[in-house]
Amino acid sequence: MSLWFRQMNARRKIAMCSLAAGAMFVALLVVSGARSDNPPPGDAVGSVEGEAIAVTGPMTVETVNGQVATVLRSGSDVRVKSGSARIKLVEGGQIAICGPAHFSVLKSGNALTIALDTGIIHAHIEQQPTLTMYTPQIQAQPVSIGDGAQDTVVGFDASGAMCIRTNRGALRLEQQLTGQSILVPQGGDVFLSNGQIDSLRTGSGNRCSCDIQLAEAPPPPPEVSQLATAEEVHHNVGDVKPNVPTVEARKPAPPKEEPIYQVFVPPLIFDAKAAVQPEIDPKMIVLVRRVRVRPTLIFQGRVEGDLVAVKEPVLAAPKPSQAPANISVPPNQQPTASKPPAPKTDSLSDRVRTFVHKLWPGKP
Repeated sequence: MSLWFRQMNARRKIAMCSLAAGAMFVALLVVSGARSDNPPPGDAVGSVEGEAIAVTGPMTVETVNGQVATVLRSGSDVRVKSGSARIKLVEGGQIAICGPAHFSVLKSGNALTIALDTGIIHAHIEQQPTLTMYTPQIQAQPVSIGDGAQDTVVGFDASGAMCIRTNRGALRLEQQLTGQSILVPQGGDVFLSNGQIDSLRTGSGNRCSCDIQLAEAPPPPPEVSQLATAEEVHHNVGDVKPNVPTVEARKPAPPKEEPIYQVFVPPLIFDAKAAVQPEIDPKMIVLVRRVRVRPTLIFQGRVEGDLVAVKEPVLAAPKPSQAPANISVPPNQQPTASKPPAPKTDSLSDRVRTFVHKLWPGKP
């Protein structure tokens, strides 16, 4: 009997040990599977959508607003075969990718890293996360201005040159091999050849073209109408206003045109070596007054109606000047009244006399 009990105890110990080992093995498999297939939510990058994309590596398929979405996680590798794709970041920004493109994403806390191999990336980020883009030779990091949004385009054109455009905010470029860096200001459009910062040139604006579609606001939920109750109808009867035609508001009068004055002052000059800085010469200050010259008014037309005859004024004969009464004039110098000429007669004797006077003018 003692031998039989000993054998039974040994078998029980062996079974319990095997069960414990199996349970530990299953627990290890569950933990390893959870780590590989279900990583913690902290490394979620955002949902990706596109027409022809292929995602490998860590990812999660979720249902968002009744639609199935693929959520990228740290370590995901994405390939856009054609068309474009869009990533809606967890923090609220968006990243558009124009294919054919190939890139991978890594995330640690609020830092997001994108390793771009081919294609064009258009990133629009409000404040988070902190984005860093890597190419085989260049490191690009957007820089916000005044805590504003960042809108940057980085990619490769058909010739293989790297094109960069900063719509909002600046972009810091660093050559990974030499450590040389440069800051592209806001509104810049440049391109690099062979990944060298020394070959930085101004772009034409058509090299990198990848438009981003901002998320549209969801439509409002449908409203269900209900019949009004008797109390609401009685309460709203007194609020009904008569239909009174509205009076059109008068258009405001156009503003009066006034002259515009501009003052042109020469630039200030600062000399670090001089103890007293030179002052501006007042003769160099120019005051410009701009006004609009009104055109000359020219009336064209004709006068209708009968012409009115105008009589010429009759000039009065000048009166002879009278001598003053207090001045005495000698009798021999007083003017004699002119005798009227004798009337001419056309008798025969007068004609003969006139003929004789013409022949002999000295005889009476």
